[in-house]
Amino acid sequence: MWQFQEAEGARQEARRVEARAAALTQVLSAPDARLTSGRIADGGTGTVVVSRDRDRAVFVPSGMTAPPPGRVYQLWFADPGKGMRPAGLMDPARPDAPALLAGAVGGATGIGVTVEPAGGSPAPTSDPLVVLAFPTA
Repeated sequence: MWQFQEAEGARQEARRVEARAAALTQVLSAPDARLTSGRIADGGTGTVVVSRDRDRAVFVPSGMTAPPPGRVYQLWFADPGKGMRPAGLMDPARPDAPALLAGAVGGATGIGVTVEPAGGSPAPTSDPLVVLAFPTA
């Protein structure tokens, strides 16, 4: 029974990884995908790829250091007139891994990345490390 449970857990994790990779690929390879890049406060760079047709966005960091202990990088959609809307957490163990933003892009005009307490916050509690405007046209 133990072996079956372990194997089933591994299969479920493999399905989650495959689904995440497929979702990332759909955005990155979308015919309407547009990107913009900028410097991150810690010296790295960040690129956002947005597909309005798919209503999704991906943040691709490079050179980001791991967040401080007990903290996490949180992604935000910038909604005009409404402020920042939570868009998911980055994996603290893999700060350079591409991150599919949680939820629809909707009317957002860009994204931000902040350092938040583990588990995230309903609203930003720190200044953004980077804010990237979505490219137009």
